[in-house]
Order: sequence, then C-alpha cells, then structure tokens
Amino acid sequence: MKKIPLLLGIGLLAACADEHPAEMTASDQTKLSAALAGFEQSGPPVSCVNQRDLHGNRSVGDGVIIFDGQSSATRWVNHPPGGCGPLDFGRALVTHTTTGQLCRGDIATVIDPAAQLTYGSCNLGDFTPYRRVGR
Repeated sequence: MKKIPLLLGIGLLAACADEHPAEMTASDQTKLSAALAGFEQSGPPVSCVNQRDLHGNRSVGDGVIIFDGQSSATRWVNHPPGGCGPLDFGRALVTHTTTGQLCRGDIATVIDPAAQLTYGSCNLGDFTPYRRVGR
C-alpha cells in the first residue's frame, strides 16, 4: 500500500517537470504584436532581470507576461513555460525573491488584492528584451 502514494507523488513531480509552453491563440498573438508595435528584440533572452529595471506588467492571454522597463523605450517579454493566469483588471503579479532580480524559474502568483483571491502560480521563463525603434 505504501507504494501507491509514492508512485503517485513521483507522477505528480514528473508532470510538473514536463511543462509545455502555453499555446497562444491567434487573438493572443495579435494582441502581443499590438503590444510590441514599434519595438524590436534588442538582444538574446536572459535568465534574470534586475527588479529595479521593471516598472509594471501585463499579460497577453495565459502565455505571455510583458514587463515595462525603466523607460517607455524598454519592454521585457516573458513566456512562462506552463502559462500563467491572465493579469486582468484588478489582478496583480506577486513574486518573492531575495536577490533583487526576477529569474527564470522564479514563482509568480496572480492575485486580486482587493478581493484577497489567488488565481494560481506559475514559473517564469527567460526574459527577452525589446527596445522602441524609430524615435
């Protein structure tokens, strides 16, 4: 009988480790293109970004979080490997880190602070930098 809970636990761990990227719908892809209009990728994805360089965030569907940079000329795009709940009106992204950086693998929780509700958590992916062009 002790083998069943052990096997169940191993199966749950394996499921967590085998996260697949969240699929983006055509509508979400259109919204992402609109959010990044006038921006171009300005470097390779990085595993960590200083929190002081991030000023606000929003989501595009369940598969993308866009972090605003220090200025309106910078954005960071994150694709959580297993997706993440949408940051709709009134929802916020809460992270806990002791390093002063957000990194790939950090856990982010989507909450509604007014209603004191939690909508789930996700692991962050790499951060892809984008810079405004043409100004």
